[in-house]
Amino acid sequence: MDTPICDFVSAYARENPARFHMPGHKGIPLTGPECLDITEIAGADELYHARGIIRRSEAHAAALFGAARTVYSAEGSSLSIRAMLYLASLEARRKGARPRLIAGRNAHRTLMTAAALLDLEVDWLMPAPGEDLLSCALRPAELARKLAEGPCIGVYLTSPDYLGRRTDLAAAAELCHRAGVPLLVDNAHGAYLRFLDPDLHPLTLGADACCDSAHKTLPCLTGAGYLHIGKNAPAAWGALAEEALSLFGSTSPSWLILQSLDRVNALLSGDYPEKLRRAAARTAQAKERLRQAGWTLVGDEPMKLTARTADRGWTGTAAAELLRQAGIVCEYADEEYLVLMPSGETPEKDFVRLEAALDALPAREPLKTGRPPLPRPQRAMSIREAMLSPGPVLPPGKAVGRILADAAVSCPPAVPVITAGERITAEAAACMAAWGITECRVTAEEAGRGSR
Repeated sequence: MDTPICDFVSAYARENPARFHMPGHKGIPLTGPECLDITEIAGADELYHARGIIRRSEAHAAALFGAARTVYSAEGSSLSIRAMLYLASLEARRKGARPRLIAGRNAHRTLMTAAALLDLEVDWLMPAPGEDLLSCALRPAELARKLAEGPCIGVYLTSPDYLGRRTDLAAAAELCHRAGVPLLVDNAHGAYLRFLDPDLHPLTLGADACCDSAHKTLPCLTGAGYLHIGKNAPAAWGALAEEALSLFGSTSPSWLILQSLDRVNALLSGDYPEKLRRAAARTAQAKERLRQAGWTLVGDEPMKLTARTADRGWTGTAAAELLRQAGIVCEYADEEYLVLMPSGETPEKDFVRLEAALDALPAREPLKTGRPPLPRPQRAMSIREAMLSPGPVLPPGKAVGRILADAAVSCPPAVPVITAGERITAEAAACMAAWGITECRVTAEEAGRGSR
């Protein structure tokens, strides 16, 4: 498979012309890659109106992922999420449906910003009692009930979740399509799933559109992402995908990121999928060894290793610090969990090093942890109205009774405890504090207004 973006830029750099165009470094390697960093000069194509080398490279990506259309994002999955919801919103409004979106509550805060920009009404699929904030478990009966309640622009699910758990996307797709509703998936953590055996990618499982963050699990630069349009999605979505991304994206995309996406096409069309499969098998081996040593592991994502350290007598943050002292840096840690993300680039010596470091953590008395349960939402105004409302910033304990004006998150994992437009109850304030949220912005409206 050719790499048209990389080939063009490399040839341009070899020419060493006088660069009377952006960017300002003019190709002089101040830190390394500047000679390959360009803008939309003649022949280089235009990201949101691609007809040349970018369009050809995107077509390669679409073939690799089994998409009807793939468009690149140089701003990660956040941009693709907003574009995906815009496409669904356009389709629904064309049919006269109200802008209601059914969404799993474990959504990244980007969903909230998209809802504010598009004035969406979000109808939440809440975790079952006892499930945590990040849970993506599908309850088919609940989804079927929500679908039966009236028109909606689509169903939005996040899978895998931040802890490495996947939901039953095939079952969700069947329910959605039976109701004539598109399934949209935040697959930011799962671009590599397409190349495993079996193929576990959302498009393969029936999603109509999804976002992938290539940089999370594939050898791409940070910010490299895809918006994939499925082959059964509304016909207009592929044609409008560039317009949707351009509505929210920068007009100055990084050409280093575009080259990164282009280069990974060549890798994925070669033997790199086998490298991913070997990495998934090695991760499974590490998980089995840790289970046999008494560790509690969470999730079924093939290349994410999540340990519930509290069961072994350690907070995740304490375990992460000991790993750091051993030269190992984790993806995420909190009072209960430690999350590690291998990839196709993780060498065997690093797996061995990790296993040895975790073996060195002795089992102790399990910790009594557990955050307060996720509060039931008390909607008081729309997400858009709340997010665009001025108001003070307060500690959660002093904000009880007020209306939240933003998504209350800790980042990572960037999943809101409560979200904009919802009333901050005492339970919500306690849950926010437990997640390390020390302040929140509220609307100017004082307490006392009834929820609606």
